[in-house]
Amino acid sequence: MPRASSLDTRTVRRHLTPVSETTVSTKGQIVLPAELRERDEIAPGQVFRVERLKRGEYRLVRRRSAPNEGLVAWLRRCPEENWFVPVESESTDDLTPLS
Repeated sequence: MPRASSLDTRTVRRHLTPVSETTVSTKGQIVLPAELRERDEIAPGQVFRVERLKRGEYRLVRRRSAPNEGLVAWLRRCPEENWFVPVESESTDDLTPLS
């Protein structure tokens, strides 16, 4: 058994992480197993960065969404036209809070 001081993070992670296999398609696509997608809430269209660690070893890193990503699409789905009304103010300091 290796001494605790000789273990590195990669070795520990490799032994503690469930392993799944997938195959590269003829188009070069790789499918993430459903178990991993569900566990990590991975949705279609999410972007990942692929890092090459060394020959034959790669790492996928999910790109974090910008805080306002999707805002325009959300606003365009308003229930009716003119749903939002312009505010007659030069500053938000003049607005009274809603009760």
